[in-house]
Amino acid sequence: MAVINRDPLTAPHALRNDILLVLATTAHAVAVALATDPARRPDPLGWALLLAGQVPNVWRRRRPLLVLAATVALLLPYHALDNNHTAPVPASYLALYTVAVTCRPLYTLLTSGTALALAMSIMVFVNKHQAAELLRTFGWVIAVVFVGIDVRFYRQYVAAIVERAERAERTREEEARRRVAEERLRIARDLHDLLAHSITLIGVQTSVAAHVLNADPDRLDRATVAKALDDIAETCRSARGELRTTLEVLREHGTPDARGPLPDLRGLPGLAEAARVAGAEVDLSVCAGDVPPAVGAAAYRIVQEALTNAVRHGGRDDLGIRVGVHAGQGALRVTVTDDGTGQGGGTPGFGLVGMRERARSVGGTLDAGPLPGQGFEVSAVLPLGAAQ
Repeated sequence: MAVINRDPLTAPHALRNDILLVLATTAHAVAVALATDPARRPDPLGWALLLAGQVPNVWRRRRPLLVLAATVALLLPYHALDNNHTAPVPASYLALYTVAVTCRPLYTLLTSGTALALAMSIMVFVNKHQAAELLRTFGWVIAVVFVGIDVRFYRQYVAAIVERAERAERTREEEARRRVAEERLRIARDLHDLLAHSITLIGVQTSVAAHVLNADPDRLDRATVAKALDDIAETCRSARGELRTTLEVLREHGTPDARGPLPDLRGLPGLAEAARVAGAEVDLSVCAGDVPPAVGAAAYRIVQEALTNAVRHGGRDDLGIRVGVHAGQGALRVTVTDDGTGQGGGTPGFGLVGMRERARSVGGTLDAGPLPGQGFEVSAVLPLGAAQ
């Protein structure tokens, strides 16, 4: 079955196998010529033509049509001299079968028909009795031709199945790589949003505590320092819990709920309160019912990052931030606007890039930029239907 399924041009040791096959057909031809029909035993010219007719099959895989033409050209004179007509049959069938296996069926039928017509025309003039015998063998010739064509179609069918299996395997591998890349990107976004938000709040709260300690050491406001430290501890606890939930997916690949519950719009008041603790005045307006979990998580992360950027880069102590989340016309609209100066310092990061990726992950868009005069605005439109 491996020999039948394999493309003859890609078979290992093809030339060696064809040489051995030609030696076998040559030995058969010699034995038949010596053992049968003594009256038509070949003369020296007949032997030369008979042996020469075996040789072209060495190159039958590479040039099947030329090999068949050469075989016919050598064996037709052999038959015309009325030599043993059975001896060269295997070589003829081998050349004809190779054409049927490797060439298009139309070429095979035209070529075999032409060869049979030439053979029959010559035999009619040489020996009418042998011509009748040759006519009876046409059934075997036709059988060889159609067996070759059938093998050709079968090999094409097997090759198509193998190609589809390989393409499916490549598709599965590409899909697996794509999912791994998406999961890595999701984890990177989650970690960035979580750590940037938490570290920014901790930095602001630490600055408050340091300012209280340094402003008037003799009149230390212990309550303010204690509140700042409690806020830092609470922020650390929240960050640690959310970080554990985010990293759980790395430990529990096969668990459906390994990622834990997604953040949603119900967590926005907590974000606003954390920003207020950091010293900003936050006006939160939420007018949205139940939204798809992916959209809710994207909106939460966008607001989280926008608040973090506003607190970090606001550049003023009385910073005001307006957060609006409203659903309508098939989309959830998220706006975060601050009145800061945009001079909070710090090295530019991946905040805006991460927010745009969050919006694109649910089929939405996000715009961000400074406002005329002063302030900064982040505006996102997240479709509700595409994420359901």
